[in-house]
Amino acid sequence: MGAEVEVKDEESITKLSTKSRFRYNSPLVQVSLIGLVCFCCPGMFNALSGMGGGGQLDPTATDNANTALYTTFAVFGILGGGIYNILGPHLTLAAGCSTYVLYAGSLLYYNQQQHQGFVIIAGALLGIGAGLLWACEGAIMTSYPPPNRKGTYISLFWSIFNMGGVIGGLIPFILNYHRNEAASVNDATYIGFMCFMSAGTLLSFVILPPNRVVRDDGTHCTDVKYSSVSKEATEVLKLFTNWKMLLIVPAAWASNFFYTYQFNNVNAVLFNLRTRGLNNVFYWGAQMLGSIGIGYILDFSFQSRRMRGFVGISVVALLGTAIWGGGLANQLPYSRDHPPSNKLDFKDSSFAGPFVLYFSYGLLDAMFQSMVYWVIGALADDSQTLSRYSGFYKGVQSAGAAVAWQVDTHKVPLLSQLIVNWSLTTISYPLLVLLVMLAVKDDNKTEDEIVKEDTIPSNKDVNSTAIST
Repeated sequence: MGAEVEVKDEESITKLSTKSRFRYNSPLVQVSLIGLVCFCCPGMFNALSGMGGGGQLDPTATDNANTALYTTFAVFGILGGGIYNILGPHLTLAAGCSTYVLYAGSLLYYNQQQHQGFVIIAGALLGIGAGLLWACEGAIMTSYPPPNRKGTYISLFWSIFNMGGVIGGLIPFILNYHRNEAASVNDATYIGFMCFMSAGTLLSFVILPPNRVVRDDGTHCTDVKYSSVSKEATEVLKLFTNWKMLLIVPAAWASNFFYTYQFNNVNAVLFNLRTRGLNNVFYWGAQMLGSIGIGYILDFSFQSRRMRGFVGISVVALLGTAIWGGGLANQLPYSRDHPPSNKLDFKDSSFAGPFVLYFSYGLLDAMFQSMVYWVIGALADDSQTLSRYSGFYKGVQSAGAAVAWQVDTHKVPLLSQLIVNWSLTTISYPLLVLLVMLAVKDDNKTEDEIVKEDTIPSNKDVNSTAIST
């Protein structure tokens, strides 16, 4: 009798908790909140980086800082999933977000003192924090949504996150509007970024752990019991022999490699200071459009999930080929030794062509990364596995970025940089097709889940455990 009452109480709690998709413990709200955290921290960082050289005339300091950043990011991106599984979302996110504030403060210091040591140290610390933040974000974004709507939720997150880049692009554009001949942004620009990043650190405490998030059908995202250091160390090491992760490596390496070329050698080389800020508004705005478009294809274009994956990868491949082809045409008239004689302003008649190209680069970036996240999300459904997969992806991605920033520091020809970027993205498409073909199932079950199906407790048992927790 007592057991029956308990079951009824649990059913009523579940019913109450799924009344509205806008409730605090819904995947929709939680993915939106992690989007806001990333809006304030990496979104603003992206706007800062997108100006080229962090808004400075000489990009050497930020090139070296970004090398330090992405080197530590490569390590802690891979370790981040394990750290998230031990600490949970609150501590992991708060620690990560606080390093963004420090980095923006170091650029404020550099604007006054021109000493790059603090910027490099802050960059290295930011790499640690970014590894924690993105592993946590990846676990939330890929495990909280329903399995058949992961593309939609990824595009929702990507749109909110990149609104940070849009707002962040407006900050230098407005604050430096009358300084079109200035070499570096003013102090108020960096202070504005620090305010947003501080707000993101505080917002990190409103994210719920996965066992407290309830989907609209009453199921819990996962009944997670936080892991141990020894277990996570073992699981992280296994990723390096996981054939699924090995197929993702080229896409992961390519996905941030092109930022250095686009920010420093297109935006910073071709446009004046205030126009660089305006360009970033549209670069990150294009990301919102790109993520929504590819999210629709990956969730709604066909009934078969594998077919949606094949179509999504094909669309990104065709669009990517066209955009990088346009980039080649844009690159041929100038080089590192023979830069453009005059920086373009948004009021110039010749502004339109290079602007459309830069806008298209942003569109492609969002579509490419959303596509990869969708593939990762289709490989598993529990937050512990996906946090490790996402951390591995961000770690390899950051290793590529660290190399890319040093490539620019060593003054590698711009045409060579473009060709390498184009080649890396092209190589990744057939490997992703192979991964979808071998590991993504049409019935929303992954290969591992089908093997382990008999050992997984029923939904009722999972719900009871999660509710009592």
